[in-house]
Amino acid sequence: MKSCCNCIVVFGLFFVISLNREFQPNSSAADPAAPPARTVPNDHRLQPPKDLNGYFPFKPPKTKEEWNKRSEYVRRQVLVSLGLWPMPTKSPLNAVLHGKIDLPEYTIEKVYFESVPGFYVTGNLYRPKNVSGKVPGVLFAHGHWKNARLSMESDANLLREIATGEERFEKGGHSRFQSMCVQLARMGCVVWQWDMLSDSDSHQLSPEVVHSFKTQRPEMNTTKDWGLYSPQAESHLQSILGLQTLNAVRSLDFLLSLPEVDPSRTAITGASGGGTQSMILAAIDPRVQLSFPAVMVSTAMQGGCTCENASLLRVNTGNIEFAALFAPKPQGMTSANDWTKEMFTKGFPELKEIYTFLGAPKNVMLQRGEHFPHNYNAVSRSAFYTWLNQHFKLGLKEPVIERDFEPLSREQLTVWNTEHPAPKANGPDFERRLLSWLTEDSQKQLITSAKSSDTMRKEISSAIEVLIGRTISETGEVQWELKSKNDRGAYIEMTGLLKNTGRQEELPVTWLYPKKWSGQAVVWLDPNGKSGLFSADGILKPSIAKLVDAGSTVLGLDLMYQGDFLIDGKQLEQTPVVSSTREFAGYTHGYNHSLFAQRTHDVLTAVHFLRTAKMGTHPSPSSVAIVGLGDVGPIAVAARAVAGTAIDKAAIETNGFRFGNLRNYRDVNFLPGGSKYLDVPGMLAAALPSRLWLAGEGSEPSLVNEVYKKAGKNNLEVYSGDKSVSESAAVAWLLK
Repeated sequence: MKSCCNCIVVFGLFFVISLNREFQPNSSAADPAAPPARTVPNDHRLQPPKDLNGYFPFKPPKTKEEWNKRSEYVRRQVLVSLGLWPMPTKSPLNAVLHGKIDLPEYTIEKVYFESVPGFYVTGNLYRPKNVSGKVPGVLFAHGHWKNARLSMESDANLLREIATGEERFEKGGHSRFQSMCVQLARMGCVVWQWDMLSDSDSHQLSPEVVHSFKTQRPEMNTTKDWGLYSPQAESHLQSILGLQTLNAVRSLDFLLSLPEVDPSRTAITGASGGGTQSMILAAIDPRVQLSFPAVMVSTAMQGGCTCENASLLRVNTGNIEFAALFAPKPQGMTSANDWTKEMFTKGFPELKEIYTFLGAPKNVMLQRGEHFPHNYNAVSRSAFYTWLNQHFKLGLKEPVIERDFEPLSREQLTVWNTEHPAPKANGPDFERRLLSWLTEDSQKQLITSAKSSDTMRKEISSAIEVLIGRTISETGEVQWELKSKNDRGAYIEMTGLLKNTGRQEELPVTWLYPKKWSGQAVVWLDPNGKSGLFSADGILKPSIAKLVDAGSTVLGLDLMYQGDFLIDGKQLEQTPVVSSTREFAGYTHGYNHSLFAQRTHDVLTAVHFLRTAKMGTHPSPSSVAIVGLGDVGPIAVAARAVAGTAIDKAAIETNGFRFGNLRNYRDVNFLPGGSKYLDVPGMLAAALPSRLWLAGEGSEPSLVNEVYKKAGKNNLEVYSGDKSVSESAAVAWLLK
């Protein structure tokens, strides 16, 4: 920080105090035509981006109120990131049950149903015999075992597992998946075991797409009828993990449609990728009453497959916090000799703290198994049975141990046969149709929301907060550090840094402060950063000079990777990504804010400082405006959407920009979810009712017009005049 005198000088931007004393001409200051040497800000965002192998600690909150607020946001973040905010319309399941196998203690049925029209979920339903009344229902999700539900372990591998204590029986041990279902049915539970995408009887999406995607597919990267992993899919938050989670939600719908299932005793379990499915569904669906994610919850690796990652999902959060969202309901988990091996000391104590904090310390349990490899072995399964027995009050002797059984063959369990043929709809064409249905369904719901301001603020605005990842109130403490000042006669010009200390971010700025200040502050965005306030000869641009002459303070910013952020001065052509051979946006943007979001954060930092900087009893700015024309227009749109009443008015030119038209996920304007919530018009409408001057959207931007008219506010001025004078028109509007 500079001297106290300099602090007073800077705060004088906002307060008409001692200008003659504090702002004397600085004869040693450099001329604006020859600015000081560029110094790259000390900003943590310049470090390499975080990846799935990072460290993901969880810090429990101090109060219940704090946790309620935090948990609501993280749950919303999960739903938004998976494309489930709003939840896709629940069409009829059209469930088909056939081929019942009648065994002495239980029955097995072959089942398929539609999670959305034409998209089939396949699996086996195990039902206990000789029970009365309502019984528990258990969802069993599997992980990355090829043909899991239909697979059989080799004799050699099984003998090794018996020798190490992983399995107990020479018959039933051939299928740990059937072992789980059989034992639960013997305990009196209905069990639904379904196939993850591309596994066993689920053939509509290929393993190469679901698990092995590497390279962007130009033929699927289109602005209409796109495929997964494309910028358009990412912009609509469509992912494999989202599809699998949707199938899990519909699986719970199916389970609860069975008349014998007790809705107060529903559970989900699974290991590895199935553990991911378990903790995600338990976090977002309140109908789940008990959760047991095995060998997945940890502060280390968060899930390496494309089917376990999605853009936005783990930005500033992780699997420990996802598990915490289920508290205080009963939750068990296991560790192994894998990335969960430190769970006992890193992660579980914090989970225990949350459960204790919420008054249920005995409702969370870790079954340690660091001496076992990464699997759902007989010891771990026994821990789950015992946990279920305790909390669902089944009355069985503990610990609950499996009994041997005769496993069934692939032919006996497979869903498809001549009477029930597998769906012909599969491959790239099916992929396109599936995403198209999801897009149309979402747009219909959101357009309805957008036309109802109350609903819009709840659904669309809250989703946009997740896309940007910060609101004005969450910006944190911002301090000012003066670098230079010059008296330009009618105004003072200063350069320095806005330092967001809590977030370790620095924002290079230039202030232009008129000595006869009107009280208005204008945040001026430019593709060239703060240098955009000046023409090539170092003189204020005419539009900027007009604002200053009229008494407006103007603040120019170097947003992330503008101006001082660039050592060589060259504009960024592609956004940074994590080190990976796979072209999947979720590996980067599942853990890091996009550059577009970071630049929006910078705008919020400036606005927050304008609104909160105080000295004595002197006033803050009477109004704060933002200007974003041309290429930076979309950033102004996003900042306005999440800034609330902190921005009084905005002059924005979009040039018809749409996130959905971007063809590269490394584009500097790429924003995961940018198209999902009605794209730019949705963001513009979300900031109702603040004053807006809007250009580049044509003469009648219908959605924005409609929303403003319905609100009864005459706060929208649409400009459709000559683009060459749009900047002058925007300034004239600001000075009305």
